[in-house]
Amino acid sequence: MAAHRPGPLKQQNKAHKGGRHRGRGSAQRDGKGRLALKTLSKKVRKELSRVDQRHRASQLRKQKKEAVLAEKRQLGGKDGPPHQVLVVPLHSRISLPEAMQLLQDRDTGTVHLNELGNTQSFMLLCPRLKHRWFFTSARPGDLHTVLDMAKVADTILFLLDPLEGWDSTGDYCLSCLFAQGLPTYTLAVQGISGLPLKKQIDARKKLSKAVEKRFPHDKFLLLDTQQEAGMLLRQLANQKQQHLAFRDRRAYLFAHAVDFVPSEENNLVGTLKISGYVRGQTVNVNRLLHIVGHGDFQMKQIDAPGDPFPLNPRRIKPQKDPDMVMEICATDTVDDMEEGLKVLMRADPDRQESLQAEVIPDPMEGEQTWPTEEELSEAKDFLKESSKVVKKVPKGTSSYQAEWILDGGSQSGGEGDEYEYDDMEHEDFMEEESQDESSEEEEEEYETMTVGESVHDDLYDEKVDEEAEAKMLEKYKQERLEEMFPDEVDTPRDVAARIRFQKYRGLKSFRTSPWDPKENLPQDYARIFQFQNFTNTRKSIFKEIEEKEVEGAEMSVLNMVVRRDPGNTEPVKAKEELIFHCGFRRFRASPLFSQHTAADKHKLQRFLTADMALVVTVYAPITFPPASVLLFKQKSNGMHSLIATGHLMSVDPDRMVIKRVVLSGHPFKIFTKMAVVRYMFFNREDVLWFKPVELRTKWGRRGHIKEPLGTHGHMKCSFDGKLKSQDTVLMNLYKRVFPKWTYDPYVPEPVPWVKSESSSIVPQEGME
Repeated sequence: MAAHRPGPLKQQNKAHKGGRHRGRGSAQRDGKGRLALKTLSKKVRKELSRVDQRHRASQLRKQKKEAVLAEKRQLGGKDGPPHQVLVVPLHSRISLPEAMQLLQDRDTGTVHLNELGNTQSFMLLCPRLKHRWFFTSARPGDLHTVLDMAKVADTILFLLDPLEGWDSTGDYCLSCLFAQGLPTYTLAVQGISGLPLKKQIDARKKLSKAVEKRFPHDKFLLLDTQQEAGMLLRQLANQKQQHLAFRDRRAYLFAHAVDFVPSEENNLVGTLKISGYVRGQTVNVNRLLHIVGHGDFQMKQIDAPGDPFPLNPRRIKPQKDPDMVMEICATDTVDDMEEGLKVLMRADPDRQESLQAEVIPDPMEGEQTWPTEEELSEAKDFLKESSKVVKKVPKGTSSYQAEWILDGGSQSGGEGDEYEYDDMEHEDFMEEESQDESSEEEEEEYETMTVGESVHDDLYDEKVDEEAEAKMLEKYKQERLEEMFPDEVDTPRDVAARIRFQKYRGLKSFRTSPWDPKENLPQDYARIFQFQNFTNTRKSIFKEIEEKEVEGAEMSVLNMVVRRDPGNTEPVKAKEELIFHCGFRRFRASPLFSQHTAADKHKLQRFLTADMALVVTVYAPITFPPASVLLFKQKSNGMHSLIATGHLMSVDPDRMVIKRVVLSGHPFKIFTKMAVVRYMFFNREDVLWFKPVELRTKWGRRGHIKEPLGTHGHMKCSFDGKLKSQDTVLMNLYKRVFPKWTYDPYVPEPVPWVKSESSSIVPQEGME
C-alpha cells in the first residue's frame, strides 16, 4: 500500500516568532560560547546603608543651598559686580521717567546718575541691604538695543499697564526676547493705584489672566509709591538667578565708560578704552574682543582700576582732627583711577590671536594631475564590462541585430514606421487640458470686489510704492508656483538643455546615492576653517583642556535650525540679505534654506516655509552652540521685522545642500508600457545627453529613455507600467549649492517702530 504524500495545496503554517525578548537559552545558543569583553578597570560600587544614604542626600541639599546663597551674595555685593537691571516698559501709556524716579530713592542709598546714548542709566548703592544695582532702560520700539542689553542684563524689569498689560509693540518685543532667551525677570505694574478703588480689584483679576498667557505662575508687584519701590528692590535682590548657557560659557562686559584715544598718524585709528565689570568667564588678553555691531578687535592690555562705585566707601581720618571723617565718593575714585592703576595682563605678540578671519587661498593647492594612459585604458575596460547586457534573442541573430531588440520584448504595433509622424498633423488634447487648468488657476488667484466711492481715498495712492508692490506680487506668484509645482522649471528653447543644466546630475536615489562632500568645492571654501571633530573641539574649548589648533576669529559655515515666526507672512526667498542675532554676534548675510533631515544630503528650499523647521546655512565666524538665533529682514523704510527664530545647530562645511530641478514632459502616444514623450527637450542631442537619467511620473511610474525620435526633442520611453494620458513625465536633476560670501558685521540701526491696531508696522516718531 502506497504511503500518503501531501499535495501542493497542503496548508503551510507560519513559524513561531519569539519577538524581541529572547530567553537565556536562546541567547546562549546564538552566542555559541562567546564571552563579553572585560573592562580594564571596574569602578567599585559601595552600597550605602539607609542612614548613610539619608546623610549623603542631606549633604547634597546643603551644598546646593550654599551655592545658591553664595551666588546671591556675590551678585550685587561688595566683592562682586553690581546687579544690572534692564527696565523695559511694555505699553505706550507707561511713564518711564516716573518709574526711574521712584527707583532712585536717595533715602535707601546713594544714587549716581549717568547717561549713555539713548538709554538713561544710574547706579544705586544701598549699604543697608548690602546690595548695589545698575539700572538701565530701553524702549521696546528700539528692538536691537533691547536685545543687546538683555544679553548682558542680570534681571529684566517689565513694566505693565494696569488695564491691558502690554500693547502690540510690547508683545512683539516679548516674542523676540523669549526667542533669544530670557534671564531672570520681574513684573511690575504702574498706575493701578490711580484707578478707582472698586475698579482696582477687577483690573488685577483681568491683568492676572492676561499675564498667565506669557508668564504662567508669575506674580506682579506694584510700582506707584516709594514704599512699593523699596519692596521691588528687595525682590530683585533676593530673587533666584536664571542662567543662560550661551553667555555663562563666555566672558562679556557692559561698558560703563568709553574713551577713544586717536593715534598720531590718523585720527580715525586709535585705542579704545573700555571700563566695566567682567561677567561670565575670565578674559584672556591674547584673544579677540567682539563689539556688537562693529566686529572683532585685538586687546592691548587689561587693567584693574579701583572700583568706581564701592558699596562701602573708604573713610580717612586726618591726623590733625581725629573727629573729622572724610568720605571718598565715587567721583573722586574715578579721578584717582589712573593713579592707582594696576596692569593685570599685557598682550603677547607671539600668542595674540590674529584679526585674519579668512584663510588666504593658495591657487596651486587644488592642482590636479591628468590621468595616465594606463588609468584611461583601465577606465575604458571597466566601462566595456559594465555596459555588457545579457538579452534573449532568436537563434541565428547577429550582434548587430541584437542591439536593436528592446528589453522586455516589443509591443504589438510598435514598429518603427508607426512612430513616424508629423508634429503639425497631430494635436495633443493635453494642451487643451493645461489651458483649462491655467484658466481655472487664474480664476482662483484673482477675485472681484465692489468698492463704494465713499471708501476711496485720493491720498492713499500717493503713499503706495508701485515698484515695491510689483516686486512683492512677483514674489507671491513665485512662492505659490513653488508650492503647486515644486522645483519644476521650463526647458529653454534658445539654449540647449545639456548646456543650461550642465552642472546638474541624476541620482538613482536621493537618499542612498553617494555624493562626495569634497567634490567641486567653490573658491570660497578655501577661505574658511574646518574642524576635524567639531564636538571634541567644542568640549575642549569649554573645558579649557587644550587650546585650539588654529588662531584668529575663524570663519566657517554655520548651520542654524529655525522656524518661521507666525506673525510674518511675507515671502522670504533664499539668498536674500537678512540680519542675524546669533549669540552675542549681530551681522548681515545671505543664507540658504534646506530641509532639516538626518540624511547625508539635504534638499534646498527656495522659500522659507511656515509649516516646518528649516536649516539656515551661512558663512559667519565660528560660534559654539548653544546659542539662540533670530532672523530679521530690513524693509525699504529702514525698519526690521522678525522673520524666524531658532538655535545654532553645528559648524559643518561638509553639510551638503542639494538643489533639485525637475524637467517635465507630456506623453504624446502611449503603447502600454512604451510611450512617446515630448516637450521635455527640443533637440535630439539633449535627449541623447540625458538618456542615462531615470524618469518618473507624478502617478508613481518609473522608466528610462530608449531612443530619440526625430530632431524636435521627442523620445521613446519605457516604463514599469502603463501610463495614463493625464500623467506627467518628470526628470530630476541635482546640483550642490553654496551660500554667498556676504558676511558683514556692520548692521545699521533700525528705524524705531510700533504696531498699529491694524497689525501694520508704522514708524515711531519722537522716540526718547
